[in-house]
Amino acid sequence: MTKLKTSIRKIVIFGPQGSGKGTQAEFLSKELGIPWISTGNIYRQNIEEQTELGKLASQYSFKGKLVPDKITNQLVAKRLKEKDAQEGFVLDGYPRNEIQAEALDKMAKIDAVFEIAISDKESIRRISGRRVCACGMTYHIDFNPPQQQGICDQCGKKLFQRKDDQEEITRQRLAIYHQNTEILLKRYWKQKILIRINGEQSIPAVKEEIFQKINKSDFIKE
Repeated sequence: MTKLKTSIRKIVIFGPQGSGKGTQAEFLSKELGIPWISTGNIYRQNIEEQTELGKLASQYSFKGKLVPDKITNQLVAKRLKEKDAQEGFVLDGYPRNEIQAEALDKMAKIDAVFEIAISDKESIRRISGRRVCACGMTYHIDFNPPQQQGICDQCGKKLFQRKDDQEEITRQRLAIYHQNTEILLKRYWKQKILIRINGEQSIPAVKEEIFQKINKSDFIKE
């Protein structure tokens, strides 16, 4: 297994639903000794602590609406100023658009941007195959099926598919992801800091490719 030997410390990671970007962000965080920072966690923490920004964010998130860029940018800027992020970070879920990308440019000089690339077909297969139980157990009809089809191994209750995991919802979310992200990927390609990873491999193989490419600073040149 490749060990990381790199000065790269300020990282952004992109990937569609089912790409496993959160798993890979966690690997990078542990190996480099820098925090894995996701916008979802930032929202939750500030809402739970009832910070001023958290109260503003909750007015939107509780209604199922997107938190405005101005609030999100302030929350991320606040998080990146914390002591543990001074030597670097892995940003997951930010930026989501050009306004956020421009704000991030003012917060920090990003060293590398990873795109964990998988096809829409593979994303749909990974997401729509998930099945969950009320007890909290999670399965996948292809990768981690229960012993008895449709029944939880743990408690014997019937498994179900979350609404968010249904194919039509997944397709809609993928369309939004591509619409927003392709502009950002082009932006970081022009800055010569974009690294593309084949996400349609096993988790260890994806991790190995990331580690090898980050060691070589293997940025996309064409």
